[in-house]
Amino acid sequence: MSKKKKWTLIIGIPLLLFIIAAGSYAAYLYNKTENMVSESQEKTGRENETSKLRSEAVDPLEDNVSVLFIGVDNSEFRNEKQSRSDALILATFNKQNSSVKLLSIPRDSYVYVPEVDRYTKINHAHFFGGPKATIETVENFLNVPVDYYAKMNFEGFVEVVNALGGITYDVPYEIWESDSDDDKNSIHLMPGEQHLNGEEALALARTRKYDSDVARGKRQQQILKTIASKATSASSVFKLGETIDAVGDNLTTNLSFNDMKDFLSYGLDESISIETVNLDGSGGYMEDGLWYYQVNEESKHNVQADLRSHLDLEGNVGTSDYAKEEERNSTY
Repeated sequence: MSKKKKWTLIIGIPLLLFIIAAGSYAAYLYNKTENMVSESQEKTGRENETSKLRSEAVDPLEDNVSVLFIGVDNSEFRNEKQSRSDALILATFNKQNSSVKLLSIPRDSYVYVPEVDRYTKINHAHFFGGPKATIETVENFLNVPVDYYAKMNFEGFVEVVNALGGITYDVPYEIWESDSDDDKNSIHLMPGEQHLNGEEALALARTRKYDSDVARGKRQQQILKTIASKATSASSVFKLGETIDAVGDNLTTNLSFNDMKDFLSYGLDESISIETVNLDGSGGYMEDGLWYYQVNEESKHNVQADLRSHLDLEGNVGTSDYAKEEERNSTY
């Protein structure tokens, strides 16, 4: 056998085996993801599963769309179906610019909830009517269509971070916080860049004792971006199977498997930009004795215009009017 043929075999056989192994792993992940999404399906109950703010159904492959991420606490001390949302992040995706905008909505925002026809904290909407009521409330508040939603509980968040081997994050200050089982002060973090496991990352995302609701939202946005960066890195390729398991056990969504595949173009685009957007405002106690976050009207108007423009929507920017303005009691 000639030297050329020998080297062809020496190089070619391992390369062929690698290609076969990689193809098999890819097929395994594909099937695993398809099964996970199928088991996580939960429709919103809206007519044709389409937002009332859309004239027709959208396609993530062709259109600019939005996804509402809902974080809920369903520990053994709580009932998920009647839980309040602990985190609300609205993401808008623009195909032309290959860009994503993330808006964190403060959980104590004083808004109108159509499901119960009254004003209250936005995180109560999920308690009153699950994802559907939450979606309707967000749409009414911002006049921005919510095309899809993805709801994950705290256990899923912890498991995903652990499946990825943790994340590196610059903790802004010393914190003492409860873990996902409400074990008081079981999580202690010092300031500075460090490696966080799932429980530690969750504690940092949840804590609201050391700054404001707006700062908490910004922190959650940054943590999500860090997790996304870790999940799409080369070092996490062989952790994806475990990550999919962590997501699948704790996720409900109206996204189909084909819808999720259509979002791959964003994840594969190295030039993608992710921008965080926030609502300014102030908090205080109202006549019912509860503390609320009052979103600044000018800030809300600017955010509405920004997100609608990002979705390439024309027309009225003002908030949808499900109720008369005089029904609102905004006196502190």
